[in-house]
Amino acid sequence: QVQLVESGGGLVQPGGSLRLSCAASGSIFSINTMGWYRQAPGKDRELVAAQTNGGSTNYANSVRGRFTISRDNAKNTVFLQMNSLKPEDTGVYYCNADLLQSLGYNRYLPLDVWGQGTLVTVSS
Repeated sequence: QVQLVESGGGLVQPGGSLRLSCAASGSIFSINTMGWYRQAPGKDRELVAAQTNGGSTNYANSVRGRFTISRDNAKNTVFLQMNSLKPEDTGVYYCNADLLQSLGYNRYLPLDVWGQGTLVTVSS
C-alpha cells in the first residue's frame, strides 16, 4: 500500500503565503515525478508544479515566479511554497507521485498515486 498525505492548506489573505507538504509512504522503491495539481470550483484539475527526481521543474504560467516546488528525496516528500497568493489560487490542491512500488523478490509495480487533497482559500 502506498499513500500520499498532504498538509498545510488553509485560509490566507491575498498577498499572503502558504507552504504545502506531501509525504509518500509505503513500499516505495523509487519516485520519479512528484507534483501538485489544483481544482478550483467548477473547473478541471490542472497542473500547478512538478519536479522530477533529477530536479527538473515545470510550472503553470499562472504561478511561475510566485510558487516554488521542492523535494526531500530522502524523505519522499514534496513541498509547494506559495507566495503572493491571489484569490484565483483558491482550490483543492492535490499531491501526485509517479513511482515504483516494491512488491518484493525484485518485482515492481508502476503507480500513479494521488493524495486526498488540501483546501487553499485566498480571500480577504
